[in-house]
Amino acid sequence: MDASPIEEIKSRLDAVEFISQYLKLRKTGANFSAVCPFHAEKSASFFVSPTRQTWRCFGCGKGGDIFTFVQDIEGVEFGDALRILAAKAGVELKKQTRQAIEMKTERQRFYEACELAARFFEKQLASSAPGREVKKYLLGRGLSEESVVSWRIGWAPDTWQGLHDFLGSEGYTDNEIVGAGLAGTSDHGRVYDRFRGRIMFPIADFNSQVVGFGGRIFGEQKEGEAKYLNTANTLLYDKSRVLYGLDRAKVEIRKLNSCILVEGYTDVIMSAQAGIQNVAASSGTALTPYQLKILKRFTDNIILGYDMDLAGDTANSRGIDLALAEGFNVSVARPAVEDMDPADVIAKDPEIWRQAVSGAKTIMDFYFDRAFARDDTGTPKAKKEIAGLLLPQIKKISNAIEQSHWLQKLSRDLRIREEDLREELKKVKLNQYAVPGGNGVSNVFAPAMSRERKLEERLLVLILKFPTRVSDLDGPARSFFSTDGQAVISVIGKEPPDISGFTPEQRDYYDKLMMLADSETASEKDAANEIECHLFGDRGVNDCLLKGQLELMQNQLRAAENAADPQKVADIRQKIGELFKSVQGLKLRRNGKQNEPNI
Repeated sequence: MDASPIEEIKSRLDAVEFISQYLKLRKTGANFSAVCPFHAEKSASFFVSPTRQTWRCFGCGKGGDIFTFVQDIEGVEFGDALRILAAKAGVELKKQTRQAIEMKTERQRFYEACELAARFFEKQLASSAPGREVKKYLLGRGLSEESVVSWRIGWAPDTWQGLHDFLGSEGYTDNEIVGAGLAGTSDHGRVYDRFRGRIMFPIADFNSQVVGFGGRIFGEQKEGEAKYLNTANTLLYDKSRVLYGLDRAKVEIRKLNSCILVEGYTDVIMSAQAGIQNVAASSGTALTPYQLKILKRFTDNIILGYDMDLAGDTANSRGIDLALAEGFNVSVARPAVEDMDPADVIAKDPEIWRQAVSGAKTIMDFYFDRAFARDDTGTPKAKKEIAGLLLPQIKKISNAIEQSHWLQKLSRDLRIREEDLREELKKVKLNQYAVPGGNGVSNVFAPAMSRERKLEERLLVLILKFPTRVSDLDGPARSFFSTDGQAVISVIGKEPPDISGFTPEQRDYYDKLMMLADSETASEKDAANEIECHLFGDRGVNDCLLKGQLELMQNQLRAAENAADPQKVADIRQKIGELFKSVQGLKLRRNGKQNEPNI
């Protein structure tokens, strides 16, 4: 691939701005940091450098430019990353040769097939007689003409091979049409359209590329026929990993620091139409670990906009438990109008939905309201049932103070001694739900560095930050550094630094150190003191070198004694004595330095 479009894309897209679409970045010195999306961690070790236009995680070791970021975060090949970034940057890739078309990745072919299918369904909604009836129905539900067009709602004609024949005429094979989730194969080998007689909602990935569809039956529902039908799992689409509307809502979610989760496509569309943009749908599934991992990039606050059954909704309960385990603050929006979906509430009066969202209750307040929503709360049987519903929820709370708060509230509301509730709480057994890494993310950290290499890295970071201090490394201290460290020292203070002779490993090391130096906040005076400690302090560079020499000489002394060579024994003992004096000199130099850095 000619490098020119790659360089043009890099010149148009800022790494910080682009990566901030995926992660919550915060300013850290000259760089930006975030919790790494590629391994499990609580503190931020993922850094983006605006000056170098690169990113790196110092926890798992991943790093690179915006191309490698897209490849890793989306799980795609370089060709797909190039196409995604070219679309973002507005760079038109050169017209492809026939050979290049034949070499397109399977993933890219599926993307193109799904996009063509979306256009086909849109055309059917706009121009066919049944499609016009569907549009009339949608407008009657409260959707605006603009929303129908903007969200690309379409119509799948009630025919067996309408879409199949269209895609075939565009050069797609039966295997590709089936592989993209747009068709199925009968027992007799006949390929047929998966979606027939349905209102079609295109489902997009994070980059607004169509990856699948949700189809709602229109007209009479036949026996055994599902009201809603989704694309089956494909290379592009996995229902448990996608949130409908997130590609449009992500900016507003980050801005408002909350995401409203609803169940249906029209719930999302109607909310956006009413001006509430931070909304996404789980598309009929309970919250999954993968969806939560994605949401965690943008916010720690989830507002649930769908109904839940405290007593028996196991799937939703599991999703909420997973969200709480992942550190989300979960609340529930319940509109004053009961038994209506958000879409219907908004169609009735958008203000009702806005009030429900702004007045969302914490998940525990919601549980208490639901448990006490009965007339006979004072009877022994009712008290036992209410406690049976709420004690498991209270036991899931890890914070002892918060758990005690809710126990006290339950004690007051039921008029039962708190001690009795605590005894019952001990009997409660919970199902524990593991939270996998998600998105193919590895939880394996890079191998731990030795103390010597940590010491080298810290010294180089400080000296890269303040290049005039490089002279501090003159003399014997230079021998402490690794080959890669020596290479970095050789270019410090040179403008521009010439790293053309570096090995790939040395370039990578230099890039890592420069990113850390950009984030360094120490003043030059503090840096000078720290460098002094690292060079001459206890277990510092010179200390390590002297102890290493001392160990070597002691081995030589034992060998000389075994060889019965008195002259050599005397010479070595003299040198050992001189080394001891050097060590003593370091101790005197350290005198009064009590706050040495901990490496």
